[in-house]
Amino acid sequence: MFDTTRRSPWVVCLDSVVVLSVLLSPTVSEAQIRHLRGQNVAPVFEGWQHNDDGTFTFYFGYMNRNHEEIVDMPVGPNNFFAPGPEDRGQPTHFLTRRQRFVFTVIVPADQGLEQRLTWTLTANGRTDTVQGWLQPEWEADDGVIQMNLGPGGTPPANARPEITGSPALRVSVADTIRVTATATDDGIPRPSASQRASSRPQGLRVRWIHYRGPGTVTFDTPRVVGEYGQPVEAATAVSFETPGTYILRAIAFDRLFEAWHDVVVTVTH
Repeated sequence: MFDTTRRSPWVVCLDSVVVLSVLLSPTVSEAQIRHLRGQNVAPVFEGWQHNDDGTFTFYFGYMNRNHEEIVDMPVGPNNFFAPGPEDRGQPTHFLTRRQRFVFTVIVPADQGLEQRLTWTLTANGRTDTVQGWLQPEWEADDGVIQMNLGPGGTPPANARPEITGSPALRVSVADTIRVTATATDDGIPRPSASQRASSRPQGLRVRWIHYRGPGTVTFDTPRVVGEYGQPVEAATAVSFETPGTYILRAIAFDRLFEAWHDVVVTVTH
């Protein structure tokens, strides 16, 4: 039986670095080559958290080894979870390089220590899998998450940003639509001393990404940086090239924590 004693964020973080470095580090010869395309996408289990209702949250991310190629893999034989359901809210549009804490999966309170949840991805002819389970050393509290998303070091007491936005939409492929997201924050972390001295110190950042959907999505204003201490509104025009069901995700980032809002868009002919 595992020792279920809670470990400090520092120890968990270091364990995670060791595990992920084994999984993701290229060989010496591969490290000398900067692959633009044609490489695999490796799923990553980032850790887990207890929830107040007794359930557990599993965190997943990925490493797209390509520097230029964005890979699309719809849910199905090349992108699935087991045991089912195969669709657990994972992305189908994989941005380049390392993407951390991309989505969560809630598992029940009776999830046993030996039960595995496996995510399988097949890209450019290579199949990769990762298993998530309740290994005690992989418990990732808020401090661990912030150290991984932020610059490292012990983070201050900080709340996640809050973000709301556009509802689900139904449009024609010929249409250009406008979606908005509004984010607020607790003001932590504070800007650097040099930033505070400026006339407009930077605060929350909001970026729009194509999270799911079969074709190309174009944002005219994909990123907005707000003023420190002020709400941020991120509005963008969006166009589509292919009919289908899409998820557009607005991600608010306070330099330590992320929060997101998804907009489901059904695009017809």
